[in-house]
Amino acid sequence: MSEEPQAPSASSNDAPQAQDKPSPLKNPKVRWTLTGIGLLVLVASLAWLAYYLTTGRYLQQTNNAYLQADAVAVAPRINGYVTEVLVQDNQWVKAGAPLVKIDPRTYRATLDQTEAVIAVREADIAAASAGVEGNQSQLLQARTQLRAAEATLRFARAEVARFGPLAASGADTHEHLESVKHDLERAQAQYDAARAQISGAESQLQAGQAQLAQARAGLKQAQADAAQAEVAFEDTVLSARIDGRIGNKTAQVGQFVGAGTRLMTVVPLQSLYLSANFKETQLGRMRPGQPARIEVDALPGTTLHGTVESISPGTGSQFALLPPQNATGNFTKVVQRIPVRIRIEADARTRTILVPGMSVEVTVDTREDSASTPSGDAAAR
Repeated sequence: MSEEPQAPSASSNDAPQAQDKPSPLKNPKVRWTLTGIGLLVLVASLAWLAYYLTTGRYLQQTNNAYLQADAVAVAPRINGYVTEVLVQDNQWVKAGAPLVKIDPRTYRATLDQTEAVIAVREADIAAASAGVEGNQSQLLQARTQLRAAEATLRFARAEVARFGPLAASGADTHEHLESVKHDLERAQAQYDAARAQISGAESQLQAGQAQLAQARAGLKQAQADAAQAEVAFEDTVLSARIDGRIGNKTAQVGQFVGAGTRLMTVVPLQSLYLSANFKETQLGRMRPGQPARIEVDALPGTTLHGTVESISPGTGSQFALLPPQNATGNFTKVVQRIPVRIRIEADARTRTILVPGMSVEVTVDTREDSASTPSGDAAAR
């Protein structure tokens, strides 16, 4: 009972001590530290705002981007069995290098046959030409005979005209006059025969010329068939159309392939480009020729550079097999993406690593030509 009055005296002693403890904000070091932190935050905020206003808002970024190349499929234009495959998987080839050989025997025989037909048609032309020359000679001879018959006919007419009055006056005999008239009739018959001979020679010449034209047309047809057969024979060797690397090779020796069968693909790795699918809300300032920064997942820590080449004339959905039709009652607006083609600037060593299909993150700097608007561009065009 004697200890109970001492408790209030202890609490009353602690209260003044708690009130006498100084606030940390009264410490100059704390105040300067907080002030410095506030100034750093303010400066950082101003710096970020200045960066965003001058640069950041013009940088359009997407990770929906992939490397692509305009690969060329190797497929035959003829049917046949594969006799030899001259390349391996992933092999580099030059344009014109042979890739696959197809059994050429059937096409070689067809080519020989067409060449033989050409020889026959050339012989037909020679025969038709000789016939035309003969017909021309016959026509010339007939015309000469006509001129001779015409001269004989004029002479006979003149004789009849001269001896007719003499025989009437008794100065000449009637027998001589009859003989002269008989000569006239014979000359007339020879003249008519010469004219008929000319008509026949002209008809034969026309027929010969028609045969010659037919023979020449047959030669052209044979030459066209031979050219087609030669193309088919040359197609038995499939060659690379471009420089690149072999991929997706399915050709095997002994395999029967039909026209259009894909045997392999030549990928031009030296002509890689980037296809970036930007949102439609990111394309307002984007123009061809603007620079791009490229980061490939396969090359961490490496930054490549590129240039915008072109922008697709439609969204990806518009070129789909079944384009969407939104003319229905239920509609949900979805931000569309538009493919943008970007040229990659990389050295030869880097290009040996890059292959189509790689994932890429790309950032396009749209500050250049950023002041131009679509309406201004349309007016300029």
